[in-house]
Amino acid sequence: MRLVFAGTPDFAVPSLLAADARNEVVAVYTQPDRPAGRGRALTASPVKRTALERGLAVDQPERLKGREVLESLSALEPDLIIVVAYGLLLPQAVLDIPKYGCWNVHASLLPRWRGAAPIQRAIQAGDTETGVCLMQMEKGLDTGPVLLRQTTPIAPTDTGGSLHDRLAVLGAQVLADGLGLLRVGMQLPLNPQPAQGITYAHKLDKAEARLDWSRPAIELSNTVRAFDPWPVAEAEVAGERLRIHAASALPLAHAQTPGTVLFAGRQGIDIACGEGALRLQRVQRAGGRAIDVADYLNARSDLRAVGA
Repeated sequence: MRLVFAGTPDFAVPSLLAADARNEVVAVYTQPDRPAGRGRALTASPVKRTALERGLAVDQPERLKGREVLESLSALEPDLIIVVAYGLLLPQAVLDIPKYGCWNVHASLLPRWRGAAPIQRAIQAGDTETGVCLMQMEKGLDTGPVLLRQTTPIAPTDTGGSLHDRLAVLGAQVLADGLGLLRVGMQLPLNPQPAQGITYAHKLDKAEARLDWSRPAIELSNTVRAFDPWPVAEAEVAGERLRIHAASALPLAHAQTPGTVLFAGRQGIDIACGEGALRLQRVQRAGGRAIDVADYLNARSDLRAVGA
């Protein structure tokens, strides 16, 4: 089967490998190289690097519009276009090119969390289950019928990073299953998405990373987990701005002003919240690396006495 693969970040790499395993990937589309790192050097996407390592042809148009782009795609004569976290919307003219249309691997149980950041929003909302959907693409944003899906629980210890890695593997498995069925002539079921339960996973904004101590502790704990490893939650703690890499909610009754340090010890630093308290367990000072709270307190003797 002749495939065109469109993807950009690390999340899409396992799916590219799955697509390339038993099919002919005639081209890989990915975002143009972008400045990255301290030197702001132009850097290829993870999908581009993987494609080149495997000797696959790479194209990096800024947009999927215009006669030249459409003619180039049509000339490839793909049976199927696979889209995984590509970063560009596919116009109807592109969706109409392949014999079997376009498939998308999406990191949520649609219709919950359509949009840009489904993994992080699921954790932030306190969901206890998520998964991946293989979807037949339509012009609307993540609105197409679902072909296959797999679920996975969200553990209380899951972070945006750990769930990302697990769903990337699950997504590749679902894609491989779908391709296998298509290869032997099976018709995959087109399951319309329910009209109820639709939510949108808006793109992460770094401004959201600042914790508001007046909010319930469980809400802040979910945000800390969702935003690790990026953009990483931040907060003012006893007069110092810290990045918070790990924390847990405590069902602690108190009458203190939100933001007050209730306790500081090897177990963590407990901060009063609007409801309960947030126990900080791993933090990062400006210009430093992430460290356990016990190490941080070695430099904050003023805090070690609090609540002791």
